[in-house]
Amino acid sequence: MFDVNKIRNDFPMFKSHPNLIYFDNGATTFKPQVMIDAVNDFYTSGTANVHRGDYELSLHADYLYDETRKLTAKFIHAEENEIAFTHNDTASLNQIVYGLAKSHLKKGDVILTSQVEHASNLLPWYRLDKELGIVVEYIPVDKQGRILLDEFKKMMRKEVKVVSLASVSNVLGSEQPIKEITKIAHENGVIVIVDGAQSVPHSPTDVKDLDVDFLTFSAHKMCGPGGVGIIYGKREYMASMEPQLLGGGMNARFHSDGTMLLKEGPERFEAGTPNIEGVIGFGATLNYLMDLGMDSIHQYEIGLRKYFKDKMKEIDSIILYNEDNPTGPITFNVKDVFAQDAAGYLANKNIAVRSGNHCAKILHEIIQTDSTIRASLYFYNTKEEVDRFVETVKEINLESAIGIFF
Repeated sequence: MFDVNKIRNDFPMFKSHPNLIYFDNGATTFKPQVMIDAVNDFYTSGTANVHRGDYELSLHADYLYDETRKLTAKFIHAEENEIAFTHNDTASLNQIVYGLAKSHLKKGDVILTSQVEHASNLLPWYRLDKELGIVVEYIPVDKQGRILLDEFKKMMRKEVKVVSLASVSNVLGSEQPIKEITKIAHENGVIVIVDGAQSVPHSPTDVKDLDVDFLTFSAHKMCGPGGVGIIYGKREYMASMEPQLLGGGMNARFHSDGTMLLKEGPERFEAGTPNIEGVIGFGATLNYLMDLGMDSIHQYEIGLRKYFKDKMKEIDSIILYNEDNPTGPITFNVKDVFAQDAAGYLANKNIAVRSGNHCAKILHEIIQTDSTIRASLYFYNTKEEVDRFVETVKEINLESAIGIFF
């Protein structure tokens, strides 16, 4: 039984902000006490660097850090040596793009992505366009931001080397057919990179079944600490891809003549002292999520989102941009009211949402508006919160929204 009211007791933020409705989970999530305790324990009784010391404190830190790598692999059905820790999803994507640029890409190669993507999955490719001469092309999508598979198939040709997509859009919640995309790409010798920042926290993930070459995500979007990103990469890439950062911990040897021998992945992508306490806290989070069950989380969120969507559709003043998508945020505008003004009105009523372009700054070419309100749910949100949200949205008009600033 998925008891959301009991689950909310695990999160101190609900106790310290009892009247807050937090619908900005796409940006970051609240943290359970078990995660906070793990981080506090490291600071108060277990502080030591990892993979450097031979004393008890350091060896225990090694164990907890390495155990999180095992838990992460288990969580997404990968192998332990296919998991590397970075600082966030953005850092993970940049590392992959940089690594492929050094070993797999050349001038004239084509990268396929979409206009639905977050900046983290577009700007690194734009840089390669300028610096290396690779070509960025966009796969057509429908009005809900979903990849059109038939159009994708038509784009396959020898110049295409990489497909780089988010499995779920951070604005529209568009769930892409990653397994089918990967099959088509691999039949044509194309590498597949998936940004899982908005999918891994919300549903079961099996990288072996999907057969993707890379998957990235962030701990803080799934009840974990800030400053922890994850790269999953197939062994062939983790063993040989060029690291973006060089330093301690990622080399086996270097000499005064400038030669160096790098470790194989994942250590080769973890130069310097990592976010040890964050990784250890993420381990506690993974155990927490697996105890709840990702299937249960996914089904609860689908039901809650449908309830939310149906309530919002009853409001004449609301423009919904993604009502046909079963997952992800509710993205909308209030007619004749600027998105930031409407979000400000909600904030004045102790309701947290995000407004703007959500770092997806070319998505307006698909949905024909540059700024929207995003209400993003997580498994600790409730129907009661949705009801209060909907009643508050009904109050928003041009006069009420502007009135809060004067």
